[in-house]
Amino acid sequence: MDYYRVVGPLVRLLPAETAHDAAICALRAGLVPAGAAFDHSALATECFGLSFKSPVGLAAGFDKNAAVVDALLAQGFGFVEAGTVTPLPQPGNPQPRMFRLKKEKGIINRLGFNNHGADVFVANLKRRKKAGVLGANIGRNKNSPDAVSDYLTGLERVYPHADYITINVSSPNTVGLRDLQQKTQLVALIKAITAKREELAEMQDRRIAVLYKIAPDLNLQQKQDIVEAALTHSVDGLIVSNTTVSRPSTLQSHNRGEQGGLSGEPLKTLSLAALRDIRSLSQGRIPLIGVGGIASAEDAYGFIRAGASLVQVYTALVYQGFHLVRRINEGLVQLLARDGFRNIASAVGTGE
Repeated sequence: MDYYRVVGPLVRLLPAETAHDAAICALRAGLVPAGAAFDHSALATECFGLSFKSPVGLAAGFDKNAAVVDALLAQGFGFVEAGTVTPLPQPGNPQPRMFRLKKEKGIINRLGFNNHGADVFVANLKRRKKAGVLGANIGRNKNSPDAVSDYLTGLERVYPHADYITINVSSPNTVGLRDLQQKTQLVALIKAITAKREELAEMQDRRIAVLYKIAPDLNLQQKQDIVEAALTHSVDGLIVSNTTVSRPSTLQSHNRGEQGGLSGEPLKTLSLAALRDIRSLSQGRIPLIGVGGIASAEDAYGFIRAGASLVQVYTALVYQGFHLVRRINEGLVQLLARDGFRNIASAVGTGE
């Protein structure tokens, strides 16, 4: 039963951030029923040295403090990415800072990496059952004088507890953060992160993948620079993409003029185009996670055929609830069978 058909309209009467906080509380209290199990051999896939029961994951931003990872995995996700977490706690930007665009099924947020800091994040991870793939998304503190140092601190703190780590250099809501995508700064960051990761891998006898999450608003030269840096320095993968600061002219919702990053269905065209560009520029040599506007099995399949080995959802859950995960997984199995693909891996990049 899709309980969200009843609960969803009531939840959406609350302010967007209040509704999000209520969802976290409900998950923590065990009030959200686990998703109906749906496993299929066609959905199982390998990426970054990890095994995923499904290619459909939860994007960073929902569980910033890794408070309900196990409850989220129980909804049927193949993996969950927690964060973004910063070394020190920070309140984020002034409220209100999250706005629904109901007509377009989108959201604008300017949260600003609000989180309880690495100490709480790690403590929560230590308590989990560790059943399922967990990604940790790390960022810099707003007022930190040294961004690279913040990322190295975050990497060191979460490394023992995550299955992969994402370096967030693309949120539009922390001043100067997106500058880290520029070639010189990005190369310096990648070198520092790579050296630290190799040190940690040797110390802990465990080498995990480090990914970089990029913006959808990059021009072609910027995308080329990122691909060259990623290939030159053996980056494990890229997540394409974060929210956009652009605004499609078709937006009609009254919140369309709010400052911040736009996500959800209005982002899909831009994020899919960015994914195609990165896939083409890299000639398929960099594993990719596709995210941004995925709201159905057809959307997820489109991203996979455009080159994504895995996909992530978030904003669509606001409008459809967690039952969406099962619908996407079931739909992917049907779409793969329709087109003669045995599994997800065999469909990746076939729509180029």
